[in-house]
Amino acid sequence: MTPPWLKHRSISLFAGLSLAAAGASGQTAAPATPPNPAGAGKPNILFILADDSGYGDFGCYGQHNIQTPNVDRLAAQGVRFLQFYAGAPVCAPSRNTLMTGQHTGHTEIRGNAKVNLRPDDVTVAEVLKQAGYATGLVGKWGLGSEGSNGTPNKKGFDFFYGYVDQTHAHNYYPTFLVRNETREPLRNVVPNPGPYGQGVATEKVDYSDDLILAEGLKFMEQHKNGPFYLFYSSTLPHANDEARPNGMEIPSYGDYAKMDWPDAEKGFAAMTTRFDDDVGKLLAKLKELGIENNTLVIVTSDNGPHAEGGHDATFFNSGGPFRGIKRDVYEGGIHEPFIARWPGHIAPNSLSNQVAYFPDWLPTAAALAGAPAPPKIDGLSFLPALLGDEKDQPQHDFLYWEFFENGTSQAVRLGDWKGVRTPMLTGPIQLYNLNSDPGELHDVAAAHPDIVAKIAADMAAAHAPSREFPAPSEQ
Repeated sequence: MTPPWLKHRSISLFAGLSLAAAGASGQTAAPATPPNPAGAGKPNILFILADDSGYGDFGCYGQHNIQTPNVDRLAAQGVRFLQFYAGAPVCAPSRNTLMTGQHTGHTEIRGNAKVNLRPDDVTVAEVLKQAGYATGLVGKWGLGSEGSNGTPNKKGFDFFYGYVDQTHAHNYYPTFLVRNETREPLRNVVPNPGPYGQGVATEKVDYSDDLILAEGLKFMEQHKNGPFYLFYSSTLPHANDEARPNGMEIPSYGDYAKMDWPDAEKGFAAMTTRFDDDVGKLLAKLKELGIENNTLVIVTSDNGPHAEGGHDATFFNSGGPFRGIKRDVYEGGIHEPFIARWPGHIAPNSLSNQVAYFPDWLPTAAALAGAPAPPKIDGLSFLPALLGDEKDQPQHDFLYWEFFENGTSQAVRLGDWKGVRTPMLTGPIQLYNLNSDPGELHDVAAAHPDIVAKIAADMAAAHAPSREFPAPSEQ
């Protein structure tokens, strides 16, 4: 039965899923070197990541009050995933899973702390660079401090421009941005900036999003002969937390200025539409360069919607039908929009029910490049699902998350089932059937002790102790 909130769509969100036996890694075996699609060559890859956009923030996922015509058009030209997940409910650990193909039971960075990627962490940029790609990152990094071994240029990116530190990235009018390993001063004035450059500008001249977009467009033009990988890591619509409750920093509310909304909501809407405008400009550049047919474009977000900077995540129903927001391992904190377009390879106006998440991106990118994925990862390539070949798509035994705020928590998705445990390792497990209860409103753990036991075993198998992020029972 199609869930009520999906009746306007052509397929059910959770159709065709079944329980699978789980292994300790949370995945099934995949070929060591997945094949590149026949005749495809090595496509350029433009991976566009929003910062704190929820499942319901784009029109193609049900948003009615915020205009996102470019993202919606991209969805009409490609595939829209209905069951795609971020790697964590906050920025840094989620991006760690995206970069390394490991889930948060194995990653070095499992929370928003100042922790660097390890020297032996292999990133998607390193895999693609080895396969002959020019690699660029513009926007937000957040996976290593300046001067450490965890900076973008030391983790596979030929070019970087933006914010190395995620706290610095709160400030849309900073006094500097970083080009490769060097700070470049801007004309903004920030009184008493924090140690990472965070703060609130009193003289606002250079809006960081403008500068980041310009560098992204320039990178694509410089590498139009390809192949290139551009990770366009936007800071929109993240709040400037230091400016609360006025943290939705944007030069103009645009068309939303006339709305009878709180200023923070005008700002959030304007930031989301500005992100959409940036997507449109990136797509227009691909067309201008004559390379749109040989470029895979992806749009997604790093975690669920925020309630920061004065914004109320419920105002625009940013989480869609799901419970929770950023910092929750319930669906609202991790269930994300995911759109992909690759003309001639991805069928237009298509939907996918493939269950996938951020750790799957590294092996997928490796498959696109015809390169081997590194060992000891938790992800599976979802390239077959991207191309519409779901019959050949390997499936996860289970998906795993752990999180170290709000008392610590774990979550497992096992077929239609979702288990949530707080505190992690020792707390009781809540159980939800996502097919009949996507909003996770009805805990049915008491009625299914066998499923609870299975999820408990998966949680134990997926969690490796961490020096930086010990669970309460490990301290």
